[in-house]
Amino acid sequence: MEREEKEAAKTSSSPSLFPLFEAAKTASSPSLFPLFEAASSSITQQHTNAPTNDTVPPPAWLYNTSFTTDLSIVNDAVSSLLPPHHSDSDLEEDKEDRVSNQGKDRSYELLQEPEEEKKREAKYSRSDSDHSDSGRERKKTKKRRHSKNKKRDRSRDEDARDFGSRKSNVRVWAGSDTKTTKDYYFDTHGDRDNLVYGTPYRMDVPRYKPYNSKKLNFQGLYLLNKRGRGFDRDGDIDALDTQLKSGGRYWSSKYAAVERHKNLKRLRVLARKKPRVVVSDEFIPLSDMDMSHDGGDHPGSDLKDCLVVEESWEDEVLRKTREFNKLTREHPHDEKIWLDFAEFQDKVSSMQPQKGARLQILEKKISVLEKATELNPDNEELLLCLMKAYQSRDSSDMLIGRWEKVLMHHSGNHKLWKEYLRVVQGEFSRFKVSDMRKMYAHAIQAVSSACSRQFRQVYQNEKPSSLDPIIVQQEIGLVDIFLSLCRLEWQAGYQELATALFQAEIEFTVFCPSLLLTEHSKLRLFEHFWNSDGPRVGEEGAVGWSTWLEKEEENRQRILKEEASLDEDRGGWTGWSELLSKHEETAKNQENVVHNEVTADEFLEESENEDIKQEDDAEALLKQLGIDVDAEPSSEVKDSSTWARWSKEESLRDCNQWMPVHGRISPSSGTPDGEADEHLLRAVLFEDVSEYLFSLNSQEARLSLVSQFIEFFGGDLSQWICTNSSSWKDKLLSIEVLPDPISKNLRSIHNILDISEGSSSSNIFELLLGNTSNSSKRTDAMKFLRNAVLLCLTAFPRNHILEEAALVAEEFSVTKLDSTTPCRVLAKSLLKNDRQDVLLCGVYARREAVFGNIGHARRVFDLALTSVEGLPPDLRSNAPLLYFWYAETELANSSGNNQESPSRALHILSCLGNGVAYKPFESKPSSLQLLRAHQGFKDRLNIVRSAWVRGVVDDQSLALTCSAALFEELTNGWAAGITVLDEAFTMVLPDRRCHSYQLEFLFNYSVRMLLRYHKQSSLSKVWDCILKGLQIYPSSPELFKALLEISHLYTTPNKVRWMFDDYFQKKPSVILWLFTLSFEMSRGSSQHRIHGLFERALENERLSSSVILWRLYIAYEIDIACNPSAAKRAFFRAIHACPWSKKLWLDGFLKLNSILTVKELSDLQDVMRDKELNLRTDIYEILLQDEFVS
Repeated sequence: MEREEKEAAKTSSSPSLFPLFEAAKTASSPSLFPLFEAASSSITQQHTNAPTNDTVPPPAWLYNTSFTTDLSIVNDAVSSLLPPHHSDSDLEEDKEDRVSNQGKDRSYELLQEPEEEKKREAKYSRSDSDHSDSGRERKKTKKRRHSKNKKRDRSRDEDARDFGSRKSNVRVWAGSDTKTTKDYYFDTHGDRDNLVYGTPYRMDVPRYKPYNSKKLNFQGLYLLNKRGRGFDRDGDIDALDTQLKSGGRYWSSKYAAVERHKNLKRLRVLARKKPRVVVSDEFIPLSDMDMSHDGGDHPGSDLKDCLVVEESWEDEVLRKTREFNKLTREHPHDEKIWLDFAEFQDKVSSMQPQKGARLQILEKKISVLEKATELNPDNEELLLCLMKAYQSRDSSDMLIGRWEKVLMHHSGNHKLWKEYLRVVQGEFSRFKVSDMRKMYAHAIQAVSSACSRQFRQVYQNEKPSSLDPIIVQQEIGLVDIFLSLCRLEWQAGYQELATALFQAEIEFTVFCPSLLLTEHSKLRLFEHFWNSDGPRVGEEGAVGWSTWLEKEEENRQRILKEEASLDEDRGGWTGWSELLSKHEETAKNQENVVHNEVTADEFLEESENEDIKQEDDAEALLKQLGIDVDAEPSSEVKDSSTWARWSKEESLRDCNQWMPVHGRISPSSGTPDGEADEHLLRAVLFEDVSEYLFSLNSQEARLSLVSQFIEFFGGDLSQWICTNSSSWKDKLLSIEVLPDPISKNLRSIHNILDISEGSSSSNIFELLLGNTSNSSKRTDAMKFLRNAVLLCLTAFPRNHILEEAALVAEEFSVTKLDSTTPCRVLAKSLLKNDRQDVLLCGVYARREAVFGNIGHARRVFDLALTSVEGLPPDLRSNAPLLYFWYAETELANSSGNNQESPSRALHILSCLGNGVAYKPFESKPSSLQLLRAHQGFKDRLNIVRSAWVRGVVDDQSLALTCSAALFEELTNGWAAGITVLDEAFTMVLPDRRCHSYQLEFLFNYSVRMLLRYHKQSSLSKVWDCILKGLQIYPSSPELFKALLEISHLYTTPNKVRWMFDDYFQKKPSVILWLFTLSFEMSRGSSQHRIHGLFERALENERLSSSVILWRLYIAYEIDIACNPSAAKRAFFRAIHACPWSKKLWLDGFLKLNSILTVKELSDLQDVMRDKELNLRTDIYEILLQDEFVS
């Protein structure tokens, strides 16, 4: 008995091993967890009345809120979710019990000891005194075990005291009295135990409470969750489908199936319908949302005008279909409603798992669009959407037939023609270069005729100063179609023809003689120029068609005068002459014929003997070299390396043979037969270009033609077009190699990531695509480009964009570099011809500063600014550009130790703001001068903003705005400069912002200013500004570069990936994927991720025709992933999607010759010939080289 009392005392003083649940205070209150029986009241009383010195307090880990929380709260939550048949009296009794239990000391029930332990202790108590020694040993063993348990419990207590949970990241539990700094936490690391046990730890399961449940009806949600409230893993059946059996919590397949089920009722908050505003031509509606001014602060005010509806997915489909049907009946000519209706069908189709259901919805979408086009037959957006829907359903032959019917009724629509040509060009089975030429000829002639007809109808016989914007856009669209043709010819291997097309069109359009001629007469006159030996655009000595024609006319008149003067000098009596009789004349003619025949036969015999002699000499020479001519040549390629060398030779000839030659070859030139044949192949006749010539009436379309010509041949051109324009998008979609501006941006991003990641310092894309540029070819191309731009400056005088392009081309064409600037001689010669061209002075000074000659640049700028006041008013308006360029040059030259440049820039800008005559820099401007300049900028900006509101935005007003922002940045800080730019940007309507390259430059300038002061400004301001810009200009390389720069400093890669993924779905573009792939490759991301990015990009219907993406994909699989089989699959997919790209075909010969058999490579060349790609090298030339070497 004494031993039992000691054991009982020890038990009462030691803490329980399972103190999880609070003991019930009264017998009337039922236990919430009836798994364990309540301890007897005597034990509880004994535990309560134990002496203080013998009682050990509960350890600290029992104070965890997960264990000390009053469990009656759970009873309330459970009782609130009970079915309606529970009486209110039971709930009231539970409430009273809970109130009565409040304030009492909390205690924990003790678990009853197992029966085996009791029997063992009884057995020990009945033991004889002879076994007392063994009993003491057992007692010591038990004490040691108990001390070990106490140490283990103490370590657990310390862990619980530190973290409050088994997981280190969980600080506070729900329902705790401790106030946390945040109401939520992000689990960024995850718990690997979930993978081990297949379920989260039961104490980690969060508890949820509905928000504002009194005002919203969550009855449907409660009824849904009632059947799955227990979260049974084994026996629960899906709530809506008895075929599915699964368990787990809300992430399991069971509840995922419930979420996807079409009959699941959901609560939707819908805005109440407002009367539809019909836009009239009398006003322009603002795009910003109206702000509500009533009751915006009290909670629930946002739901004041909302309607809460409980509906399933099928209910939503029916509701929206009724709404769209009503809207289309009320507004049948609103294209946005029809397009939204068609887009809703795509959303419904994405929810259908069966293919048959998706096809039915596609038929419904087609019927909707057919009805829309029937009511709006001239709407091009609806027609394009309908043809895209047909493309998803019909075969290629049927689709082409539908396109032909549409184009018969809309022959002058350039957008429809561009889409049709893109679709046909991507059809591998139908593609042939000759067929595509015919289609492009039809398109150019149809659109050109429509432009001419519309011009004659609007303007009759008068020449207006400015054309209708519709005619301008139509002519720019015609230029885009012509550029697509030139790209096709160049990429298919016909570089000479592409160059000749540019030469012919620029001569025909830009340098057309000022004669009133019909189109047919104009073509006949141009044929005479083309077939002559006169130099064309880009060639040395070219003067233009009109000037050449004037000189030809002068030469003809001079020759006629000389002949007339000779006839006059030769006049007088010449004497009598005896006329031959008819018989004698006939006999003499016969003798001459016989003599000519004999002479011809002798000549043929001599030539044959000479040919035989030459052949004998050649055979003897070849035998001396060890080559047996009589032996049959080995026409079979036995090694794939032969095809690799053939492809290298083919690529080299493509780089060198891009300039067309004139068609005439003089017989006395002594050109060998082989060279003569090659000359004829490279000659472009008038018949080759005559079908693609057209006239342009607008100056904007002509400038677009010249600018795209410069970019086509690799010229460096300042921003002259918005990145949202169709010309920019078509250019990006058709590139085979990276243009220099884009490559420069990607290289800077790679260098930024390279510093932290330690990867290669060169651009990853340049490594993948290889060094495809030929220095000699680039030099020749830059000379050709320089000559062409200088000639075009006669048609576009004082155009600073073209002048800068000419100077840059001169820099690249100069092979010998010295201390002077390469373009200095050309710039001085141009300034000598036009001394009033102050913008040329500014462009030349900027090029001097680029080469480090800042002193010379300052002298040129000072000379130009001091001479501005004496110029005519139209030239004086260009002064803001000079001031802005000068200030930018000074700030770019400033360094850490150079404090003079900011003072110079401030002096330059203060002169512009004050409106006084410019004086060279002497000292920093005074405070009074700065104050006057500030007021002057403010007054001039008000005038500029009033003009921008009307849509009049030009380069001069843009330069003035940027100068004012720069002045505020230097005087009042970066925030003031950003304010000036933001206010100016908001003055223009949103539709005009999206299509103005001046406003895009303004926005990029503000982003660059924010990046300079990113340490002083908040990250959110810079990040939000860039994201806002990407919403407006989603294809801007500058904005993507800025985004990656700031994200590298302040954000995680996952956030950048989330942002990129968002744009993938909304506005995919080639620029977006190039920057994404560069970001991932530069960081050394996993191959699976990069492979997935390539696949996602090329799944897009438009991006699948991007040659640059396919080339990068193949090169990545070969060079980095080292997966030849994947590269082979990508190559065959690429040539099927882009059959016109010869460079893509040659990549297969160069990169895949180790995995493709000789037969496969030979078949590839045969397919290239079938597609009519231009092959310049015969494989027998390579075989002959092998035989000669052997």
